[in-house]
Amino acid sequence: MRKTRGFVGFVPLPYQPENNDIPVKTPPTGFDALRTIAVSRIYLDNFDHITAYWVGLGLKLAQVALSYGADDLHGTIIEEHIFHMAGATSPQLQTEAEMIKAIREAGRTPVQRNTFYEPIKVWETAQTATEAEPPSNKSKVLEDNLATA
Repeated sequence: MRKTRGFVGFVPLPYQPENNDIPVKTPPTGFDALRTIAVSRIYLDNFDHITAYWVGLGLKLAQVALSYGADDLHGTIIEEHIFHMAGATSPQLQTEAEMIKAIREAGRTPVQRNTFYEPIKVWETAQTATEAEPPSNKSKVLEDNLATA
């Protein structure tokens, strides 16, 4: 049995108001989510890792959360159902290339990790051809500016 010395990580999941009996009608704001992550980083000093769960936050807000104390975006996830059944409108999956791009845009180094947050693979700062995104008909200027929001 592997020793974790306590908690391995904390994932503050944002409330989703649809399809449940809890009488709260609105989800937390982006500010609420970022504040929760920042306070979690300060108070939960016995947790080595704080996750900005992109499925609940959306990928753009999860990118910002990396500057508010989060050090993990969770993962690519093939198909997410629980948050979407509760009303989440985020995509149900992210590709590896999309996750790498989002992490780099946030000024961080992408690292694939195992359940215990041990590095499996580290992507260096230079993008490789296998990470390149497929061609898009979207405006590069618009995409670059949206990524910094």
